Order: sequence, then C-alpha cells, then structure tokens
Amino acid sequence: MMFETIEYEVKDHVSWIRLNRPDKLNAFTFKMNQEVTEAIQKATNDQDVRCIVVTGNGRAFCSGQDLNGVEEGLDHGEMLRTAYNPMIKQIVSSSKPIVAAVNGVAAGAGMSLALACDFRLAHERASFIEAFVHVGLVPDSGSTYFLPRLVGHAKALELAMLGEKVSAAEAKELGLVNQLIINEQWEKGIVEFASRLAALPPKSISLIKQSFSVSFDQSLDQVLDMEADAQREAGRTNDHAEGIKAFAEKRKPVFQGS
Repeated sequence: MMFETIEYEVKDHVSWIRLNRPDKLNAFTFKMNQEVTEAIQKATNDQDVRCIVVTGNGRAFCSGQDLNGVEEGLDHGEMLRTAYNPMIKQIVSSSKPIVAAVNGVAAGAGMSLALACDFRLAHERASFIEAFVHVGLVPDSGSTYFLPRLVGHAKALELAMLGEKVSAAEAKELGLVNQLIINEQWEKGIVEFASRLAALPPKSISLIKQSFSVSFDQSLDQVLDMEADAQREAGRTNDHAEGIKAFAEKRKPVFQGS
C-alpha cells in the first residue's frame, strides 16, 4: 500500500506513521484523513505490530485542517462525518496501543488527533491549541469527548473557549501528556516508550484498552462483569502461562502474543 501524505514503516514490532506535509505544518487534507485511517487499520491487522506511533515530519505535529483547501459554503458537518470521524473511530477501536509523539504544534484537529491516541509524548518545543474558536468554529474530531476526560470540565472549557496555546511543560502539568522529552533524547525516548509497550502481552493490552474505553458509560455491575469476561479471555493465553512461569523462575517474561 503506497501513501502520498504520510510515511508508513514497521520496525521491531512498532508501526511508525509519520504525517508528511512538512511544508504545510502537516495540515490535514481529505487525502491525509483517509491515509491515516487506512494506516491505523493496516497496523491493527498486522500480527507483527504491537504498538503504533503517530508523529509528524518537520517542525509540526499537525496544524489542523488545511484552510487553503476549504471551499466557501463547505458543509463542515459532512466533512467531519466522511473524513475526520472515521479516523478517530479507527484510532479508538484499534486493538493496538497508539502513541502520539507530538514533535511540534498540535492545533485544532491536530490536537484532537493527539487526544484520541492512548498516550502522548511531547517534545520540549511542542504546543497544543484548541484553535477552532479563532475561526468561528467549535472543537471537533473528538476533542469535546477526550479533553474534559483528561483535564476536567472547567479546564477543558477554558482551553476550548479561549483558544490559548499550551506549552509542552504546561500540558504535562495538566495531564495532557504522559512524558515530556528534551530535544537530545527525543528519538531515543519515543523508541524506548514504544518498545516497552511492544514487549507487553498483546491480548492483555487490547483488553485493557477496550475496558477503559467503555468504562465511563457503564455501571459498576456492568464493569465488574466486563472485567470477569476479559480476565477469562486473558487467562487462557499462552502469554499468561509465560508470565506465571517467569514469575516462578524469577526472570523477565518473554511474551509471544499468543
């Protein structure tokens, strides 16, 4: 599968998806939305892939929608339903852990893309901005869902309504990002984090992601039943047996993904 607006590579059980419109600060086009969606699906279906990393080439992560490609009279709702929503749903439904390696500005839908991922690593020069209000629009691509769950209702409203830029350091304090990485450690830090995820038992990771994703919308009884079902499924894997054996032998387990 050949891509035009992104780069795709698999190395050491990690799929690397690099947004590749650096001259446009990796701004979204309909083609890029489609290709990111296809790449996530491709990585999800690849049994060799245990972790997915999304990052940007150049000095930006993603500056949001390419406004130069927005025609007058565009139905923004239809654009979301056909381009952005499928991409966000593919990220959330993927059984693989997805890491946003935010190398620069993440603005508008670019910030939404990062929020939809399971983890966010931020370069020291990265920044986040809910830029929608500055062009008379509202946050989309899942921002109104993910942002208050990460930073709380009041802070989410503040970021969305004022549209102020949040530095990488501020994002770390708010809980928007998992790790803040200095420039000299950037590539190494991403690889180390992704490699840690890739070394874990895939079925457990998939079930954990799925369980946390739906837990907000379930009652306690429903969650307890869901946990019991997930634990039964995980307990039947060879990786669980390997974990028990490794514990008994006082060594690090080697999970094979079965």
